[in-house]
Amino acid sequence: MSVKRINLLGASGSIGTQVQDVCRMYPDRLAINACAVNTNVEALSGCVREFGVKKACVADENSLAAARDALFGTGCEVYAGSEGMCRLAADTDGDMTVDAVVGFAGLAPADAAIRAGIPLALANKESLVAGGSYIMGLAKSRNVDIIPIDSEHSAILQCLMSAAEQDRHTQLKSIILTASGGPFAGKKRGELENVTPADALAHPNWDMGVRITTDSATMMNKGFELIEACHLFGVTPDKVNIVVHRQSVIHSAVEFSDNAVIAQLGVPDMRIPIQYALFFPERRPSPAKALSLTDIGTMTFEKPDTETFTCLKAAMTAAERLDTTAGAIINAADEELVKLFHAGKIRFTDIFDGVCAALENIPAERADSLTVIEKADRAAREYCKG
Repeated sequence: MSVKRINLLGASGSIGTQVQDVCRMYPDRLAINACAVNTNVEALSGCVREFGVKKACVADENSLAAARDALFGTGCEVYAGSEGMCRLAADTDGDMTVDAVVGFAGLAPADAAIRAGIPLALANKESLVAGGSYIMGLAKSRNVDIIPIDSEHSAILQCLMSAAEQDRHTQLKSIILTASGGPFAGKKRGELENVTPADALAHPNWDMGVRITTDSATMMNKGFELIEACHLFGVTPDKVNIVVHRQSVIHSAVEFSDNAVIAQLGVPDMRIPIQYALFFPERRPSPAKALSLTDIGTMTFEKPDTETFTCLKAAMTAAERLDTTAGAIINAADEELVKLFHAGKIRFTDIFDGVCAALENIPAERADSLTVIEKADRAAREYCKG
């Protein structure tokens, strides 16, 4: 069997380190061709040396000298900045690009990989939130596969794969998108005024990075996933039903025209959807723990509280305008506000208010180019920095 070579962007993050876990389990099937980090030179060096990586990149150009020193003697080519990230994403010595970059910075590499004709395993949901119409249109025109790594979208894909190919979309009635509810499920606005960064990062089920964990706490992450699902699976937002399922056992489900519902279940371990994406559509033994329904015992389901978690409400509004820059506006606003919150400059609930204000006050345009999307991104950041 041939070895699939991976261009791994975001190698030091939660997804990137778990991609490496899966590669370790299947050294005869998976290899890392190129890897990139933001600033973590130590993690970059570890990945290069362990997997014999030939090309590496640090997104932060100020870390270039340190990266070159750390990789001296390895024979690895070292790049820096957004240009370097795009170069690695589009490296045709790789058979698949994994975009696990956090935030808007993942959009340009996604664009580069698709333009190079390289299948994209996507963990960077912001690429589709900010530029979904553009990215999906480009992928279709280049006949490039986009395979989601997010547990929810992987679950939806797996459920759709259970149907005959000709029925996957024609017979799809709705998508059930599950949400853990984060650490503040059931709380009201007044109870969230004095939330600390440590409180927001105490997710009950998943181990994720700062941005995604905070977005889970505000439920912005679920709003982003709503937009992502619409783009990935070609559905309108009214066909996506968000359900709070605190146990994170059902990762999402699909309902077909005969009202049959097919769900994907598993322990909350990202190595399952990562491995599914890397081997798609093949299934192989996983390092994740097996699910025991009797150990779980009880599963609960609730409607989301959009009056408290207004970031989710803003995303639902943006989803009604999928072909515009509304998604780019809420993503950029959220990204900046989360930074300000963790820097101690704003309250937790200011994230809610800032995202809604940005969407209301910044005009949305048709998102038909990277230039237009980047313009909206800049405008929203400037608005929130104020």
